Amino acid sequence: MPISEAESVVMDVLWRSSPLAAEDIVAATAEAQGWQEATVKTLLNRLLGKKAIAAERDGRRYLYRPLLRRGDYVHATSKSLLDRLFDGRVAPLVAHFSERRKLTKKDIAELRALIEELDDDR
Repeated sequence: MPISEAESVVMDVLWRSSPLAAEDIVAATAEAQGWQEATVKTLLNRLLGKKAIAAERDGRRYLYRPLLRRGDYVHATSKSLLDRLFDGRVAPLVAHFSERRKLTKKDIAELRALIEELDDDR
C-alpha cells in the first residue's frame, strides 16, 4: 500500500507511541510540520481508508493505532526505490552515494562490517 510522505509522518508518530488521539498527533507534528488538526484528521482518514491504521472510540474521541508494521513499510518502500531507480540491485545504490561523496567513514565501516557478516553467514 503506498503511503505518502505526509502520511508517513503520522505513521512515524503512531509507531513511536500508540494508541493516540488526533490532538496528540497534532501536538507531535505541530512544530516540525505546522499542521492544524484538520490536516491531521485528513491524513488519518486517508490512512484508515488504506487500512494502515485502526481507530477505536474512546468516549467522544478516537484513538488511533498502526496496523501496518514499520518494518513492513520500510521493506516495501526500500524495495520500490531499488526497483525503480537501481533495477532492484543494492550495489548501484551504494555506488551512487559513494560517487556523490555521501558516505561517511562511519558509513563505510558499517558497510564493511555488514559485508563481512554476510560472508561469514555463507
